[in-house]
Formats: sequence, C-alpha cells, structure tokens
Amino acid sequence: MNEPGAAQNRLAFFDRDGVINEDRGYVGKVRDLQFIEPVFEVLQQVVNAGFLPVIVTNQSGIGRGYYSEAQFHALSRHMQQIYSHHHLPFIPVYYCPHHPTAGLKDYKVSCECRKPAPGMLYRAARELHGNLSQSILLGDSWRDIEAGAAAGLPAQCFINSSAPRAFELNHSRVFHATSVPAVPALIPKIIAASKSGSDA
Repeated sequence: MNEPGAAQNRLAFFDRDGVINEDRGYVGKVRDLQFIEPVFEVLQQVVNAGFLPVIVTNQSGIGRGYYSEAQFHALSRHMQQIYSHHHLPFIPVYYCPHHPTAGLKDYKVSCECRKPAPGMLYRAARELHGNLSQSILLGDSWRDIEAGAAAGLPAQCFINSSAPRAFELNHSRVFHATSVPAVPALIPKIIAASKSGSDA
C-alpha cells in the first residue's frame, strides 16, 4: 500500500456521523447538520501532531434515495468552510453510497468500500500517500474499528457509551471514550500507541 519513495503521511481517519457531527439519521443536507463542538479541538490536536485528518463515512442514505450525491457534496463543501473558520486544513472526504440490500438500482451492491470493509482507508492511503502502519482512526461504531483493524492501523478510538468488544483487534489497540468531549484527553495516548507501528 505504501509505494517506495513516496511521501509517507500519517492519517487520522474520522467517521463522520456521531463523531464530527450529531448522528440524526441519514444526515445528507446542510439543514440537518449540527457539529459536535469538541471535535474541532480533536481535529486541531491531530493536525498539531503531524497527522492529516481524513473523513471516511458510510452514506447509504444516498443509495437508499434519501438524498443525492450532489446534496452530499454540497454538505461536504459547507463543512469544509466551517473547518476553515476553525483554522483547520482541507479535510479529504471518502464516502460509500452503497448498501447491499436496501440500495436502489446501481447502489445495491456488496462493495469493498462500505465499512467494516477497509476499502475507503486503502483508497485514502493510496491517494494521499498515507502510511497505514502509523495512522489512527476515531469512530463511534464497531464496524469503524473493524475497518481500521483490517487496514492494519496500530491504534484507534471507539467513541460510544457502550464498552468496546475488545481492547485489541488484529494487533490494533482500541481506546475507549464514552463521548467526543472525552476524546481530547486520550489523543496523546492514541498517538503514542500509533508510533509502535513505525517502520523505523
């Protein structure tokens, strides 16, 4: 996944709904967006530590016909403007519009991008010259953690009021925060754990 001689960026993968913004069920339009405010601090922490934040999000609402890809992209552009207001860099967004059973027409497929499959993480690493062995993930669903483990990430954060199913998955260390406001205190530990995956 890491080409010889290519720049090796450390990526910080973020699930979107439930981590970046409130998960109100199929958030695909600007009017439905409400940021989880502490996430801006978390994003700044990972940027300051030398990571590139990347959003990887299942968006089956597109495939189900609840909103269009054009509406999703409009929302993503709006979110980028908010990141900029918080002095954050451009944050790439990777999304999966499919669903294996509820998708309509061409969206009804079993794909490699829908988490827990690691396809979005692989694609981001390829396009952004990311080093997955030194990257991290923050997600509120166990399928996020499964995707990160499948991609070989050394450290992740499970953000959920329920306890994680395990604190290590396929050699990926899993930290637990009950909510996004609890994440900033964990970031130094998550970053320290990610260094164990260094190729050096």
